[in-house]
Amino acid sequence: MTYEELIERLDPSVYQNLKLAVELGKWPDGRVVSKEQRAICMEAVLYYEKLHDIPEQERVGYIYNPKKEGSSCGSKDDADPVRIIN
Repeated sequence: MTYEELIERLDPSVYQNLKLAVELGKWPDGRVVSKEQRAICMEAVLYYEKLHDIPEQERVGYIYNPKKEGSSCGSKDDADPVRIIN
């Protein structure tokens, strides 16, 4: 079985557990998720979301951007973006 086939057949409850493990840094039984496990889980979650056409706003890491969605919120009086200077 390929990685793609595995992700295609992944049960939605397993996807939710992987997503929760990434978010909390713990498995459902309370054990700590290692850095390597977290990276693998994150990759699987992102791949699952892409393969199963999860709406963008429901995906891990989604950040609302009113400019991208053509929203009229915001005005010229909004604060300037933060600039980090090294």
